[in-house]
Amino acid sequence: MLSVVGNRPQFIKSAPLSVALREHGIDEVVVHTGQHYDRELSQVFFEELSLAEPKHALGLRTSDPDAMRVPIARIVEAERPGWVLVYGDTNSTLAGARAAGETRVAHVEAGMRSGDLTMPEEHNRIEVDRLSALLLCPDERSAQQLRDEGMTGRIEVVGDVMADANIKLNAIARERSPILVVLEVDPGEYAVATVHREANVRPERLERIFEGLGRIAQPVIFPAHPRTAAVAAAEGLSAANVRMIQPLGYLDFAALASQARLILTDSGGLQKEAYWYGVPCVTMRPSTEWKDTVALGANVLVDDDPDAIATAAANAAMPEDRPQLYGDGHAAERIADLLTSL
Repeated sequence: MLSVVGNRPQFIKSAPLSVALREHGIDEVVVHTGQHYDRELSQVFFEELSLAEPKHALGLRTSDPDAMRVPIARIVEAERPGWVLVYGDTNSTLAGARAAGETRVAHVEAGMRSGDLTMPEEHNRIEVDRLSALLLCPDERSAQQLRDEGMTGRIEVVGDVMADANIKLNAIARERSPILVVLEVDPGEYAVATVHREANVRPERLERIFEGLGRIAQPVIFPAHPRTAAVAAAEGLSAANVRMIQPLGYLDFAALASQARLILTDSGGLQKEAYWYGVPCVTMRPSTEWKDTVALGANVLVDDDPDAIATAAANAAMPEDRPQLYGDGHAAERIADLLTSL
């Protein structure tokens, strides 16, 4: 088994699955593309989640899938795995699927669609699903999406491996992390913001997002992706209530986000985590692949509109009825079972 990872959500998703693969006697070779190369966005996850060090750390420091594909293809040829395992919708995901060649691809988080083809991630999702022999879906809706599109791979509903990690690590994060004390904030008295998508770090959009964040009544803790911080510094973007800090490790971030009054983000993974934490979410994108959270009222789409950001933040609340979404914490076991049987 050759697993391709490259950024924060993939490290989180790969953690419970790596454990399950070992328990099933499946040898895993990890390739880290280097798409996220800042230590707090990369290496710290291997340390905190006790992941095996990647056998192949490419250190490419790029999000260009073509630049990643060639070295991954060489590794596939050398390692001769039974499967290439890819996660989610990033350029590392796409590069891994393209590099697999004749080797079968298993796609974790298959079938997700936002319906927004202006997003590069939407194109990645569609192409990776077309290239995959095993389509591992978080829910029945995503599985039906694949059937409707006529995908030829084997479709299996397994749940979301991110839920596995969330269930196992949330309590540990709150117990071990001193982050609220360090930042001098109290539970439920602050908001957390993250912005990292390429569209949102363009100066004109990031300025509008900052304007919206600046209208929120509570302090906003903003762990800033390196490229977001660079654009904000270059453009002189700030707000009196917004506190930009360095990226956090998984446990610190989980402790901070899970005790916030509100999460504002453009991350797909954090929309789900917010729901599992029971924290209302405001998504600063025009669309989302995690539509169930919006339908339930736990998540509000606001794009980069400052007025909409401020209004959604003021009115944000979790619904009283919060059904279980995206799995029960056993997705990794189901995937390992499938791979063993195949």
